[in-house]
Amino acid sequence: MRKILAALFLFSLSAIAANIKLYLKDGNFHLVREYAVKLDRVHYYSVERSDWEEIPLELVDLKRTQTEETQRKAAIAEEAKILSVEDKVERELQEEVAKIPQNPGVYQLIANELKIFHLAESKIHTNKGRSVLKAMAPIPIVAGKATLEIEPAHSLNIVTSATPEFYIQLSQEERFGIFRLTPHLGVRIVEKLTIIPVTKEIVEEPEQVEIFRKQLADGLFKIWPQKPLPAGEYAVVEYTEGKLNMQVWDFACKPEK
Repeated sequence: MRKILAALFLFSLSAIAANIKLYLKDGNFHLVREYAVKLDRVHYYSVERSDWEEIPLELVDLKRTQTEETQRKAAIAEEAKILSVEDKVERELQEEVAKIPQNPGVYQLIANELKIFHLAESKIHTNKGRSVLKAMAPIPIVAGKATLEIEPAHSLNIVTSATPEFYIQLSQEERFGIFRLTPHLGVRIVEKLTIIPVTKEIVEEPEQVEIFRKQLADGLFKIWPQKPLPAGEYAVVEYTEGKLNMQVWDFACKPEK
């Protein structure tokens, strides 16, 4: 639809530009399709009367006519250039989106090759042990302190760029971002949790990385850190605040020097 509108817009500009204002020195003008200077007269095709006519050259403001015609042609050329660039960007965006699977998950494009990240198994660690956190299914835990963890202490997904770009395809509208993880006793802590007594409200304390995000399609986003990541353990995370329904796709950042 956008391409059709752009084409119609350019067509309308071209149609308008095809009609030239042949200015007269008294300030009036004739709307003409074309004109030519022949000795001391100007021969032109009148749009109003659909016929060829002539007028003495001394009555025509030829400089003003030519200047406006040049400016209008330049404006049309510039608009066409802008639309061409926008069309190129749109085509590239469509090609980029087409490379990402529609299945919910996290992906990377490295040298135009698709890398698929697998969902890590998250566990809630309380003083009574660990419980597996089922994706998008909150579990009840007693009041007190806890941590959300994944195993092992280091990710097997190595990212060598300090500013990695990820694609996240959401299954439903959720929050998402990049968290820094803390290795600890054979696991990585995704976030610390505090469960408020009586209300059982959950206070989450993740170490979030500031990111840029760009929506590419419905449910599909491209994200990357605002600042280069120091070497360490990280994860792309999808979650609902305060619901313990976190999904974690882990990676280790080891920037190449």
